Amino acid sequence: MYIVLGVIVIFIISLFFTVKQQTSVIIERFGKFNSIRNSGLQLKIPIIDRVAGRVNLRIQQLDVIIETKTKDNVFVKLKVSVQFKVLQDKVYEAFYKLEYPHDQITSYVFDVVRAEVPKLKLDDVFERKDDIAIAVKRELNEAMSTYGYDIINTLITDIDPDIQVKNAMNRINAADREKTAAEYEAEASRIRIVAKAKAEAESKRLQGQGIADQRREIARGLVESVDVLNKVGINSQEASALIVVTQHYDTLQSIGSDTNSNLILLPNSPQAGSDMLNNMVASFTASNQVGEAMKKAAKKKSSEDDQEA
Repeated sequence: MYIVLGVIVIFIISLFFTVKQQTSVIIERFGKFNSIRNSGLQLKIPIIDRVAGRVNLRIQQLDVIIETKTKDNVFVKLKVSVQFKVLQDKVYEAFYKLEYPHDQITSYVFDVVRAEVPKLKLDDVFERKDDIAIAVKRELNEAMSTYGYDIINTLITDIDPDIQVKNAMNRINAADREKTAAEYEAEASRIRIVAKAKAEAESKRLQGQGIADQRREIARGLVESVDVLNKVGINSQEASALIVVTQHYDTLQSIGSDTNSNLILLPNSPQAGSDMLNNMVASFTASNQVGEAMKKAAKKKSSEDDQEA
């Protein structure tokens, strides 16, 4: 009695089974395809029906690493990530027509990559990796759609050249950056030199302008001093000599007022100012005499020329 009851319970339990979300179950009856069951509580006939397999409907990813050669004879490894899923309305084809989908996808990825990369140089592989990925996706979609698979996306996630080539590229990039840095440093140095030269030129210009203004004011002061002396009966030559002597004594006084000055004027004596004044007066007198003599000679020659004419 208990044995029969236990058999009945097992039979009833065998009638039901569950299917998880995003999964399809293949039911076969006596070894022949019967139906596809989707998520939820399902019913089958014990002994007669059996679960032949389960098909995952979620998006899956397969990473494929391929080694190939570029147009410039550089060996490079590419990692291609393929995202795919089984179409819900083609579960039958995915289960019965293709036994090893990962191997099939890998073969197509190898075929496309090894057809596209040898057409490109290494630098172009980095720049056009998206084009290679699009070509892989297009080829896979054409091939795998027959078996109920949809290729969602293909990504080239890594490009790894041969280690020696990688080191050479790093050295080239480092040398190029050093060259750029040297150019910037040279340009900065040139700008500093030009700015310094402009500043010095402006300083010299302002210094020269200051000296010119100073000399102009000195000359104006001398003219005013001579005019004042002329008004009191001192002629221009005597006034000039007096001014020079006065400046001489002013210079001596300025030097003497500086306790840290080490300047010595040679020759110098208490009679130096008087001697200077006498020498200047004598020079002016001699200059006037020479000038008068030259005027007389010129006048005499002009008279003789008129008489001969």
